[in-house]
Amino acid sequence: MFVLKLGGSVITKKSEQGCFQMEIMDNLAREIEKANKKLILVHGAGSFGHILAKQYELNKGCKNEDQIHGFSLTHAMVQTLNSFVLKSLHNHNISAISLSPHSIVKLNDHRLARMDYKIFGEYLDKHFTPVTFGDVVLDEKLGFSICSGDLLVMALAKYFKPEKVIYVMDEDGLYTSNPKINKDAEFIESATIKKLEKLTTVRDVHADVTGGMRGKIDTMKNISRLGIDTILLNGNKQEILYNILIGKNVKSTIVYGDKK
Repeated sequence: MFVLKLGGSVITKKSEQGCFQMEIMDNLAREIEKANKKLILVHGAGSFGHILAKQYELNKGCKNEDQIHGFSLTHAMVQTLNSFVLKSLHNHNISAISLSPHSIVKLNDHRLARMDYKIFGEYLDKHFTPVTFGDVVLDEKLGFSICSGDLLVMALAKYFKPEKVIYVMDEDGLYTSNPKINKDAEFIESATIKKLEKLTTVRDVHADVTGGMRGKIDTMKNISRLGIDTILLNGNKQEILYNILIGKNVKSTIVYGDKK
């Protein structure tokens, strides 16, 4: 079994609010169908969530009535994105079922307080593909905050102990610095926790309220501590995801699980 994260930077245009990359999503769905592997799919919110969440400062918690309206607008937008993702999966004969974090997750000061793992397992056992996503959720201390896709990936990896965690990104994998702004950035083919700790990252220009690449690196370090490998690959290039799912070596970054 795999935990597969489709990044918001791949399935949406992060600079344009509510812009879904349908052709790219359809390509990824086709490759998932062809590989025919058991998986839990997590997708980012991209431009459907981050722009509004930043505008209303939702990650700072509930402070005024305007934010409550912003919460509802943001949730509606990410639900819309989720419906687009589900439609693409269904069109490729994948029996995907949506599990919205807003109804199965509660945070406490941005940290996971509880999550209904059982429902994921029940759907997996019945040969469904559970799909969840970055969302706004209730927070015991802050009133509400943001549950990122990375937080969900980490929680699901810890509970289900998948064969691998796979991140589908808009780059070939990890680099020594941000390749979008540094032409001298060097590609990293493989890494360990120690190597990740030395990396410096610079955020890109688009809105991201969940920590961007730094948040992903922290998540990958925690997944590595579980002894699970993480693979990062480019979702804009066809057949890369398919080849990784069936175990072929293609250009990507592998972060090795700490086997201690």
